Amino acid sequence: MGEMSELGRLVLLGAPLGNPADASARFREVLATADVVAAEDTRRLTRLARDLDVAVPGRIVSYFEGNEERRTPELVEVLTAGYTVALVTDGGMPSVSDPGYRLVRGALDAGVPVTAAPGPSAVTTALALSGLPCDRFCFEGFLPRTPGARRSRLRALAAEERTLVFFEAPHRIAGALADLAAAFGADRPAALCRELTKTYEEVVRRPLGELADWAAEGEPRGEITLVVAGAPQRPAERPDDDTLRAAVAAREAAGLSRRDAITEVATEYALRRRDVYTVVHA
Repeated sequence: MGEMSELGRLVLLGAPLGNPADASARFREVLATADVVAAEDTRRLTRLARDLDVAVPGRIVSYFEGNEERRTPELVEVLTAGYTVALVTDGGMPSVSDPGYRLVRGALDAGVPVTAAPGPSAVTTALALSGLPCDRFCFEGFLPRTPGARRSRLRALAAEERTLVFFEAPHRIAGALADLAAAFGADRPAALCRELTKTYEEVVRRPLGELADWAAEGEPRGEITLVVAGAPQRPAERPDDDTLRAAVAAREAAGLSRRDAITEVATEYALRRRDVYTVVHA
């Protein structure tokens, strides 16, 4: 290890999804200066460093799902001793459906500063490429592995109006798409993004029913990110005539002209202004 600083520091590295050229200058700098590099796959990290022509002088240790719980206290001890630890996964940001949350939580609980060298994200990359609305979205990660639990989860999400982003394994994608089509409707727009930034990158934009048929014909390979349009917004229920008249009267009592009051009520309930006018003057 290098010379110890007064305070240790944990740095989360946003790793390339596939194309090494996407590595940032800060990513390279941290790799070349960290005392310890905790990597999800040490062999992949070694290949990436070689592709980037970056020497990694710090100690490289494995940090993956199988040893995350055991190794976290060891790394927190290194951090509290004043050393810099860099955390890198196979692609994208640590903690996002990847190892990292335990170490971040452990470092914060120990009073160690945590920062990041932001980088590629499969979630936002797929979202941007999908052609679906990006202003509001939610990330659901991997769906449950068993069909029953997966269907239950999808039923709970069927009315979600925000665009949804999922990760899925190739051998489960056909079943997941069939369940999505059943729960959300076969016509719900979606985009299956695979091998993002890699040689065989592919984005298939089709309704869920067609995507399910496509995936069943030939299992897509590689890392998959699935983007699904949110549920259509349900129009506000039309209130009865007495409620409409009362709503207009309340706005008039608050100082609005009858014309403006009718306009406001029509907008609130997604009605034509003429229809509200007719009710009020009936």
